[in-house]
Amino acid sequence: MSGQAVDMPRPVERVRKFTGSHQNCLVATTFGAGGPPVVFLHGGGQTRHAWQATARTVARAGWTAISVDLRGHGDSDWIDGAHYNFDDFAKDALRLFQTIGKEYGEKPVAVGASLGGISSLIAQDLSGQDLLAGLVLVDVTPRMRRDGVEKILGFMGARAHEGFTSLEEAADTISAYLPNRNRPKSLSGLSKNLRRGEDGRYRWHWDPAFISGPHPIEPGQFTTEEKRVEAARALTIPTLLVRGRQSELVQDEHTEEFLEIAPHARLADVSGAGHMVAGDRNDLFQAAILDFLGDLRQGEATS
Repeated sequence: MSGQAVDMPRPVERVRKFTGSHQNCLVATTFGAGGPPVVFLHGGGQTRHAWQATARTVARAGWTAISVDLRGHGDSDWIDGAHYNFDDFAKDALRLFQTIGKEYGEKPVAVGASLGGISSLIAQDLSGQDLLAGLVLVDVTPRMRRDGVEKILGFMGARAHEGFTSLEEAADTISAYLPNRNRPKSLSGLSKNLRRGEDGRYRWHWDPAFISGPHPIEPGQFTTEEKRVEAARALTIPTLLVRGRQSELVQDEHTEEFLEIAPHARLADVSGAGHMVAGDRNDLFQAAILDFLGDLRQGEATS
């Protein structure tokens, strides 16, 4: 395959910081050096570590992978006033993409899951130009099942303040929420999505105001589905939609509509995966990403 990774040593990794639209600090990890930039933006409630395996694979294929903690998530700044709607995240993404484009001397490719995908789509629209070299939307479209969104927000908010007594309790809670996914034997990955408070309890590594405050479904320019549909209709850059075939958010009708309004876009329908595509079937997810990036490199991504 054109985007297949070659057998190379583990890429160089370093932590660095960017500045968001509120002068807020956005913490990122870069993988590799010297290749064209691919920026990974995670979904709501996750951290930059969700992309670790894929970022390393992409770096070994000759790209520079940059995985970023969104505002209020991971090691990035929490925002006074709880500015956590789609517009806020998108303005951060716009500034981030512009900064990286100038630094690397070429437009980045954006890979965004859920909230990160919507933020990337809106940022592209806000720029009024081809801000990105390519866009990968991971199980997100302008329209989604509202009950699916509410279920996810409900799960996130249920233990946001109370937290967990141990990593094992947190893993049990996740397993009950995602019964089709195997419970990991090692909890080291989970520990990166939790922070331990002074009381010894583990809580999600994001600002609780992301849920209790003006979170992404609260009023904002791009809150309405129609505005997001307009942003998708305006797309001209190479675009890939990676959908989990068992997604609880993106249904067949949502996929079909997106491909109608963005007819140049590609679809990778990942079997055996729900909304958390990379976590459910990372092998198929990585293959789709590498193929798309390989074709971008050869100028074939829109054919």
